[in-house]
Amino acid sequence: MRAAVVTEPGGPEVLQVAEIEDPVPGPEEALVAVHASALNRADLMQRRGGYPAPPGIRPDVPGLEMAGVVEAVGERVQAWKPGDRVMALMGGGGYASKAIAHERQLMAIPEGLSFEQAAAIPEVYLTAFDALFGHCELASGESVLIHAVGSGVGTAAVQLAALEGCPSYGTASSDEKLASAAELGLDVGINYQSEDFAEVIAERTGGRGVNVILDVVGAPYWDRNITSLAVRGRLVLVGTMGGGRLETNIGALMPKRLRVHGTVLRARPLEEKLILSQQFAARYLHHFETGRLRAVIDRVFPLEDAAGAHAYMESNANFGKIILSVEQ
Repeated sequence: MRAAVVTEPGGPEVLQVAEIEDPVPGPEEALVAVHASALNRADLMQRRGGYPAPPGIRPDVPGLEMAGVVEAVGERVQAWKPGDRVMALMGGGGYASKAIAHERQLMAIPEGLSFEQAAAIPEVYLTAFDALFGHCELASGESVLIHAVGSGVGTAAVQLAALEGCPSYGTASSDEKLASAAELGLDVGINYQSEDFAEVIAERTGGRGVNVILDVVGAPYWDRNITSLAVRGRLVLVGTMGGGRLETNIGALMPKRLRVHGTVLRARPLEEKLILSQQFAARYLHHFETGRLRAVIDRVFPLEDAAGAHAYMESNANFGKIILSVEQ
């Protein structure tokens, strides 16, 4: 099969398309002919040598999600058959023309969606779903601040919040991104280049703060995040793009009885990912057919230009997902 392989740690240029051996599905796995994959920040870290693949996952082929057609199934697989259109969250290996996944990792591609649209769903929607509702127990009517609202996770989170009746605030680097996020349901946009989000939150909430904050930035936002949380507020960290080390007064958490969560999906046990995939599919998948939820795609690159796709992601110009299209 064809795959975009990390030949050595480094810049985007180290991604080279090569012929490698086909994966072999186990008894409870399916072999999928991949039509599309998608980029995530973890892929950039893996390419640079800073984010090793989980045990049992080939370390030189990135890709945390894919969409395609079932080609073959293991002897104990009951839920799927060859020809089924599926998508999945993966531990790695999505940048390839074939991939394997446990049968319970697979989700049916909603009617009317292309493979490219389907590939834009698993990682960001499962991350946002798990962070907001699993960790932070966001409830209808509660408010949420979403940092990097133009990112893949951000565009998923704002749509889930809107669907559940949760007022949303979001930060982004441009008014154009904020306008696009407003079309997805964002209530209040904050351009962090010209506004202090903590000041905006204080003004808009009458000093009460928001109930939940979803953050991908990390250390630079810590103090203002804590200030912006309401009593019994919850902060969930799903990334540290701005850095992960800081000196702070942890006593600031106590008067408002705040909760802080940290989470990643990739390192979790397989069983947790299977349960999460099934919970999300049961609760939200039909909304992609009705149009209440949608995959947000910025650009599509061919697999052969995976290096160009990585360079584009590093420019931070995208709104939504960057997709790799895989010819079969």
